[in-house]
Amino acid sequence: MSLTDTLGLGFMTFAFFLGAGNLIFPPLAGFLAGENMPLAMIGFLLTAVSLPLITLIAVAKAQGKVMGLLPAFAATAFAIAIYIIIGPAFAAPRAGLVAYEMGFKPFIENSEQTFTLAGIVFNSSQLLYTLVFFGIAMMLSLFPGKLLDSVGKVLTPIMIVLLVGLALSVLILPGSDVGQAVGEYQSHALVKGILDGYNTMDALASLIFGMLIIDILRKKGVDEPKEQTKYLIRAALIAAAGLAFVYISLFFLGASAGELAAGADNGGVILTNYVNSQFGELGQILLAAVVTLACLTTVVGLVSACAEYFNELMPKLSYRLLAVVMSVSCAIVANVGLAELIKISIPVLVTIYPVAIALVAVTYLTERFAKPELAHRAVLSVALFFGIIDGLSAAGFDMSLFSGMPLFAEGMAWLLPTAVAIVVCLFIKGSTQQTAVN
Repeated sequence: MSLTDTLGLGFMTFAFFLGAGNLIFPPLAGFLAGENMPLAMIGFLLTAVSLPLITLIAVAKAQGKVMGLLPAFAATAFAIAIYIIIGPAFAAPRAGLVAYEMGFKPFIENSEQTFTLAGIVFNSSQLLYTLVFFGIAMMLSLFPGKLLDSVGKVLTPIMIVLLVGLALSVLILPGSDVGQAVGEYQSHALVKGILDGYNTMDALASLIFGMLIIDILRKKGVDEPKEQTKYLIRAALIAAAGLAFVYISLFFLGASAGELAAGADNGGVILTNYVNSQFGELGQILLAAVVTLACLTTVVGLVSACAEYFNELMPKLSYRLLAVVMSVSCAIVANVGLAELIKISIPVLVTIYPVAIALVAVTYLTERFAKPELAHRAVLSVALFFGIIDGLSAAGFDMSLFSGMPLFAEGMAWLLPTAVAIVVCLFIKGSTQQTAVN
C-alpha cells in the first residue's frame, strides 16, 4: 500500500471511532475533575484510546478470530451482547440524543415541554425529533446509496477542521480558573477516568472494526497476515493520535468552562455553551449541522451492521425487517433521555468491559499458553464473574460481601483475580503446545 492509502486507512479508522458521542464525555469529566483533571484524563486515555488501539492490533494478530478458542455458544453470546450494546441498546440511541441535544434543542423554545401518554411522561420536542431522526436513519439503512457515502466523505474533513479549530480556541482563548474536584474525582480521579473511558464503547467497537478493516485490506490485495497486521497497526496509530488530540482538548475545555458548565448533566451542553459563547450563532449552526450529520451517519452504520449480523445469524428474518426493528428500538430507547441512558449504560459497560479487556490480554498471550483453549475460557470466565459483581455494585445492589476485595470500592474488583488467572494459566503445563487460533 502507498503512503496515501495508509493515511486514508488511518483517517477512515479515526472516522469509525469518532462519533458525536465521543464529544460529550471528556468535557464533563474535565469539569468535574477540576484540579485533578490530568489524572482523570490519563485514565480516560487508557481506556478510550490505548485500549481500542491494542484491541485492533489483537484482532489483526488473531486474523479476526479473537473468539476462536471459546465455545461456539459463548462466542456467539458475546458477539450478540456487543452488537446490542453498540446498536439499539445504547450507542445508536445515544447518537440520536446527542444530535437532539447539540443540533436541535439549542434552537427551540419550550424544549422542556412534556405530555403524558399511558402514564409515561414524554418530552414533546425530544419525541418528535427522535421519531424523525430514526425514521430518516431507517430509510437510509433500507435503501443505502451513494448519497450517504458522499456525505461521509464531505463530513469527515469538515469535522476534523472544526475539531482542530475548537482545540486551538481552547488553548488560545482565555478560560475560567480550574475549579475543585467533585465526587469520586476527589479521591479516585485516575480510576474514575478509566471507568469514564468505558462510556465511549470504543474498545467493544474495536472487536468489530478490526475485522472490518482486515476485510478492507484483503480487498486491496493485502493477503499476508504480517502485512495486514503492519498496515492495521499504522492505521490504528493514526486513529489513536487523532482521538487523543480530540480528547485532550475537550478535557481542557471542560476544566476551564467555569459558568458555561453550570447545571450541565452531560458534556454536550458544555460544548454547545462554549461554542455559542466563543463563536456566536454561526458557530452554533455549524456545530449543529456537523454533529447532526455525524450522528446520522453513525446511526445508519450501526443499524446496518446490526441488521446484517442478525440476518446472518437468523437468515429467516430479512435484512429490511431487522433494519426496521433496530430503528424503532433505537427511537424507543432514545426517549429515556441522554443523562438517564448514560446512567443505565454504566453498569452494563462495567460488566462487559472486563471480559473484552481479558480477551485482548489472552489473545496477546495465546502462544505462551500450554493449553490456550483452557486459558481463554478460564480467564474470561473469571473476568465475567467479577465483572458481574462490579456491574451489580455500579447498579446500586448491596455487594458488601465482596467489599474486602482489592479495588472493589473503585469498581475494578475484576482486575486482580483476572491477572491471577492469567498467571496461573501461564504456568499450566500441557502435553502439546497449542499455538494456533481455530
